Amino acid sequence: MKAFIVFEDGTIFNGERFGAGKESAFGEIVFNTSISGYQEVITDPSYHGQIVTMTYPMIGNYGINEEDHESDGPQVAGFVVRELCDIPSNFRSRLSLDAYFKEHGIVGIKNVDTRALTRHVRMYGAMRSGIFTACGDTSSLLEKVKASESLIKKDLVKNVTCPVREEWNDGGKWKVAVLDCGVKYNILRHLENRGCKVVRFPASASAEEILKERPDGVLLSNGPGDPEGAPYVADTVRSFLGKVPIFGICLGNQMIALALGGKTYKLKFGHRGGNQPVKDLSSGKVSITAQNHGFCVDLDSLKGKDVEVTHINLNDNTVEGMKNDKMKFFSVQFHPEAGPGPNDATYLFDQFINSMKKNADN
Repeated sequence: MKAFIVFEDGTIFNGERFGAGKESAFGEIVFNTSISGYQEVITDPSYHGQIVTMTYPMIGNYGINEEDHESDGPQVAGFVVRELCDIPSNFRSRLSLDAYFKEHGIVGIKNVDTRALTRHVRMYGAMRSGIFTACGDTSSLLEKVKASESLIKKDLVKNVTCPVREEWNDGGKWKVAVLDCGVKYNILRHLENRGCKVVRFPASASAEEILKERPDGVLLSNGPGDPEGAPYVADTVRSFLGKVPIFGICLGNQMIALALGGKTYKLKFGHRGGNQPVKDLSSGKVSITAQNHGFCVDLDSLKGKDVEVTHINLNDNTVEGMKNDKMKFFSVQFHPEAGPGPNDATYLFDQFINSMKKNADN
């Protein structure tokens, strides 16, 4: 069946539908440059509300398995590929991507010129869009896109956080409270593998609730959308500062900035993929990192806050990490739990463990 992608600016791309038989899907259209890992992308809560375009030409070649999910199901609003593989080949595969999307009600579009689409997003920025499978004149489809919900300053965190307190790992020496704004499972796995007892809290949990558990450290997770859309998270983080070691990842990094009185801003087309070079300013080491964010910390807004920038993105010199030892936090904008390097950034979890040890000794 023919399908269409309609951008907010009126640009149209043609293709064919796969997955769910829905007539339309709406979201901010973005692109991801990863060669593999499409299952992790599809199930990453940070992509909630977005239509994701994969720049790699063939997607679906190794199917979908039950082990590599990063949440309890698909999170994307829609999915765009150049070529869909209908016959996956992998001993771990349980479903084709098409069957998986049919099962979960996600609409995809294939046979799209993803190179031209990506170029358009790079030139004009991420914007609202729609995937349409039902016929309609161009003007009516465009009006539907323009009437769709903007993600600017919208609270998407509430849609992906856990509903109640949960324990991920009952054992372990170090008790880590995870403020779940859409945490990826692999973050929890890294903590568990390092001997942490992980307690996952909803994003709406108060600082009092969390500190009452006497955690050795707090991890502020990744999550979707505009950080200014969930000010209650920044308010909670503000109450943590200086009381317990804090490790912020992606949205967690942005929430720390907001808690300090800083600001964030929307990037033109964001950083999404597994090939982002980041420099650690203390060691000079460059890591190849996985990233997924459309907003960035405004460094000028943190002047006078005694914040040390620890990492920068070598593509555009944006802030990729910061710390303040007195306030007991460090944070990064990229995803150390992902492994494009493959282990370039996992030292940050060890750094978090060491910060909890040091705090306990004091």
